Amino acid sequence: MKTTTTTAARAERREARTPVVCFQGVSKSYGAVRAVADLHLELHPGETVALLGPNGAGKSSTLDLLLGLRSADTGTVSLFGTTPQRAIEQGKVGAMLQSGGLMEGVKVRELVGLARDLHPRGYPLDRILATAGITEIADRMVGKLSGGQEQRVRFALATAGANDLIVLDEPTTGMDVSARQTFWGAMRRQAQEGRTVLFATHYLEEADEIADRVIVLHRGRVLADGTSAEIKARAGARRVTFDLDGPVDRGALEALPFLTALTVSNSGSAAGSGRTVRIQSQDADATVHALYGLGLYPRNLEVSGLGLEQAFIAITTASDATPATAEEAAR
Repeated sequence: MKTTTTTAARAERREARTPVVCFQGVSKSYGAVRAVADLHLELHPGETVALLGPNGAGKSSTLDLLLGLRSADTGTVSLFGTTPQRAIEQGKVGAMLQSGGLMEGVKVRELVGLARDLHPRGYPLDRILATAGITEIADRMVGKLSGGQEQRVRFALATAGANDLIVLDEPTTGMDVSARQTFWGAMRRQAQEGRTVLFATHYLEEADEIADRVIVLHRGRVLADGTSAEIKARAGARRVTFDLDGPVDRGALEALPFLTALTVSNSGSAAGSGRTVRIQSQDADATVHALYGLGLYPRNLEVSGLGLEQAFIAITTASDATPATAEEAAR
């Protein structure tokens, strides 16, 4: 017997295959500055994605293009298979941006209530306030809030309804530790419910702890894309830490093979002459072997992988050291 596929079922399967976000060959310039360069990127349902990059890497421009705040010079940006503007009108996208102020002459409750009323799938007001941790300041005037409180109100506005994509630009700036923990707890619940969370941050420990996917932007392009562990492995370096007694011949240490970074500091030993040495090496085994070959006797020797911050610095520094493309050289 032939089964008839309903229009609704076909639409549901098609939506399941459609990326939440899709950049296809997107470029954006501001005069002679190319902020986004031939960007190809897809995000999928349920992902929590951290967007990292040094200043000027194109993070803000990428988010502006994603949200339809700016138009691409070339290429296409789509959300849920349609235009950013259309997806936002359908209530599928919530955003928390650094730019733009809040209405100051109203109470927090009134501002959040307005966002809830405008959302096609708004949540109950008390739920929004509780989720953002702002119930206790709901009757305060927006213009009287601290920086951290303003951030929590922005979070409430971004999550006032059942969005399928939540975009956050430096969301925890100004928040104290407790507020940051509450915030990320709420974001984890959003992801567990199948929503896609995209956030740009300078707090790399947040990206390491929260994101299940990390994207590193540099010069307007994707320089690295993977899990936090994959990004760390991509850096290709390991950290070697040890203590030495007495004076340190820095020149001899700098000549160690596969060395990419070196710092020497006081170890705080009782004798006062001890030094702690921290090395980054592309081949830790060879570096340690050569270290013993110098006739040194390191104490408390430890070899470990790079943290996400060190890996991020190593990857972007290596990219800066590569020759510019013909297109970049022409600019």
